[in-house]
Amino acid sequence: MTAGRRVPAQDEVLGYFETLSNWGRWGDDDERGTLNHITDEVRLAAARAVRHGRSVSCAWEVAAPEDMERSTTTCPCAADMPGAENMPRAFHDDRRWGFSSERLGISFHGNTVTHLDAPCHIYWDGQLYNGRTHSLVDAATGSSWAAVTAAVNGIITRGVLLDVAGVRDVPWLEPGEGVYPDDLEAAERRQGVRVRSGDAVLLRTGQGRARHEAGPAGGFTQAGWHASCLPWLHEREVALIGADTPQDVQPSGYDDVLMPVHAVSLVAMGLWLLDNCDLEACAATAAELGQWDFHLAVAPVRFAGTSGSPVNPIATF
Repeated sequence: MTAGRRVPAQDEVLGYFETLSNWGRWGDDDERGTLNHITDEVRLAAARAVRHGRSVSCAWEVAAPEDMERSTTTCPCAADMPGAENMPRAFHDDRRWGFSSERLGISFHGNTVTHLDAPCHIYWDGQLYNGRTHSLVDAATGSSWAAVTAAVNGIITRGVLLDVAGVRDVPWLEPGEGVYPDDLEAAERRQGVRVRSGDAVLLRTGQGRARHEAGPAGGFTQAGWHASCLPWLHEREVALIGADTPQDVQPSGYDDVLMPVHAVSLVAMGLWLLDNCDLEACAATAAELGQWDFHLAVAPVRFAGTSGSPVNPIATF
């Protein structure tokens, strides 16, 4: 532990559900939470962060059969497909074109697929963000409150990459190592950048490098944000956080709240999460260009009533 670092006791962390709450801040009917920090002015400032015109993906490839069920239909000659005789003549007389199509099944929550968590993903004491009841999430139709469609217009803002593995001068943080506010501020100083209202903060622990070299880690022990970062994120008015892990350091260090970053962020703060990013190309580009802020675009699929979406975040420098 760094000298002088204060680690909050469990009662204080549980108190974050009240002290860091954004319930009612943007009205009783608000479902967007911290995305409200992304104003027109913030988006314009994000556009000005594009100084080189270079774009990189911050997502992992979704592969079959590891991450999804996949069924592919291929038809070399479309005129031979069943039912072609019932199509317009121009369709079944043309024997030069064919096609392929897919049916996909994916469970994107978890530790491998890059995805966006909407506020309805987590409940605390049976409640969702802004005081709504968990009964608004129906097994058949999904959530009618704070689903991923609350971000229907996408998340377009300035992104800031904080390379904590670089600050600590290690290839990656070991499983179970937490990231604390002093790490975040050390990264700001090292990189010459400061997180401001409306930003998306992407945390590099180096686990992306470890995954590239050794494959996805098993088990439930991982590096990530420590709960003590939550007041810092609230004070800076961060709109979105991401990490190259599923966010929370595990074990969290608290017996009565398994994943405090997920729970407090989504339920109390309405702070959206980007889990399982691949930040290696982003970090390499930032280091090469000497630029640690960028235009970030996250466009979730408009899945009605869902608690998130697989995404491909794009950082443009």
